[in-house]
Amino acid sequence: MGTDSGWKRRGAALLAMSAMLLLVGGSGFLLGKWWMTMRYPMLKDPAFANLDYTYRKIMSDYLYGADSTELIHGAAKGMTAALGDPYSAYYAGEEGREYVQRYDDHIVGIGVEIHVEDGEFVVTSAYKGAPAEQAGIRKGDVIVAVDGVSMRGKSMQELVSRTRGEEGTKVTITIRRDGLTEPFDVTLERAKIPVTTVHAEMLEGGIGKVQITRFAEGTGKEFGKAVDELLEQGMEGLLLDLRANPGGLLSSTLEVASRLIPKDRVILEVVYKDDRKRLTYTSTQRVPWDKPITVLIDESSASSAEVLAAALRESAGAKLVGMKTFGKGVVQTFRPLKDGSVLKLTESEWLTPNGGKIHNTGIRPDVEVALPDYASLPALPTDEVLKVGSLGQNVRTAELMLEAIGYDPGEPEGIYDEQTAAAVEQFQRDERLTPTGTISGRTAYKLMERLRTKLVEEDPQLREAVRTLRGMIRTAGGTAERRSDGAG
Repeated sequence: MGTDSGWKRRGAALLAMSAMLLLVGGSGFLLGKWWMTMRYPMLKDPAFANLDYTYRKIMSDYLYGADSTELIHGAAKGMTAALGDPYSAYYAGEEGREYVQRYDDHIVGIGVEIHVEDGEFVVTSAYKGAPAEQAGIRKGDVIVAVDGVSMRGKSMQELVSRTRGEEGTKVTITIRRDGLTEPFDVTLERAKIPVTTVHAEMLEGGIGKVQITRFAEGTGKEFGKAVDELLEQGMEGLLLDLRANPGGLLSSTLEVASRLIPKDRVILEVVYKDDRKRLTYTSTQRVPWDKPITVLIDESSASSAEVLAAALRESAGAKLVGMKTFGKGVVQTFRPLKDGSVLKLTESEWLTPNGGKIHNTGIRPDVEVALPDYASLPALPTDEVLKVGSLGQNVRTAELMLEAIGYDPGEPEGIYDEQTAAAVEQFQRDERLTPTGTISGRTAYKLMERLRTKLVEEDPQLREAVRTLRGMIRTAGGTAERRSDGAG
């Protein structure tokens, strides 16, 4: 009797324990599921089952096999592409590392500028003090191979990838040079090459011209140094050229703005999703700036270049000259991930000091000046031969270029006839090229170079900016004289 009672009690205890274990296990399962959905919100989306099924099906049944990492990177790229936002993107692995390097203040390589002619890589120039210059590589040299690998037919990206690398490592370049019968090898040691984003010169009448090509990591320091040197030379007014500047790092933009905008005045305001956060950036100027400022802008001035132009007008009294800017007023934050990949995501919008929007609107100049029509002509292909009988847009572009620099190819109709050939032949003689009457690599490059030179010499936007700035300098000088007279 007692034994039966004991077994019953033990049985009841076991049942209770089993129930408790089931309860705890069930709770643990539910808790784990809850934790997973909280940590990975996409698990709650019904479409996630499709993604999971697609992944598993590809990995198990795809005929040619698949790399799981590539599939996941592809899914991440697909997510950003699905946003329909041209500025948000996912860069996988090496792509991400290369993206981040765009904003570095240096690259590691051999230090040459390259252009393509007839499918070959021709040296445009060697950077002063860089390994290429020290080894005697010069303008016009053709890079035939890198480390024994022929570059014929390769992309510019592949050439760049092969010549760049870690500092101190070596690379062998095979060069073909006019006047030598055989190519020769040059072994170079890769080194840090400063990335220059600021170019300055003193124009007549005390006008300091500073061009900023983009806002990279070292742009603020470059700008400060350039301005200091111009001030030492007696600069009376600053002409800031932001044409074709695509933007870049906000931190560098703020550095430049703080040099020119009075302390504590607003540079820009950044507004985040659903207006949940607003940040106002103000000038941290240390040394007061008292020189008039004119800013050159055009249709390719974008992003932080637009921010700077608007801030200088609204907070520092600058005048803007040129054409309405691109109109990119949204801000991307890029986050490097553990494997080097990068997520670049649009997260906020910026407003000008007066609260104006930039996105899809742009910044209008105070003085509108367009460039000549020839300035917008597309580049000529350097790996194609244009000759008598050729037809199409490239022929018409060549005719318009010849016409712009003073030759007579006939009516620019896109038909390469004998008159076009005669104009090309005359151009080739003037440039000391072999007079073939056809346009290919070297002739195409020289033609575009002449057009660029013509634009630099004529540049109506620059001329108007100089005229505007001189007027501002005279006005500022007159005001200073009146103040002086009043004080006396």
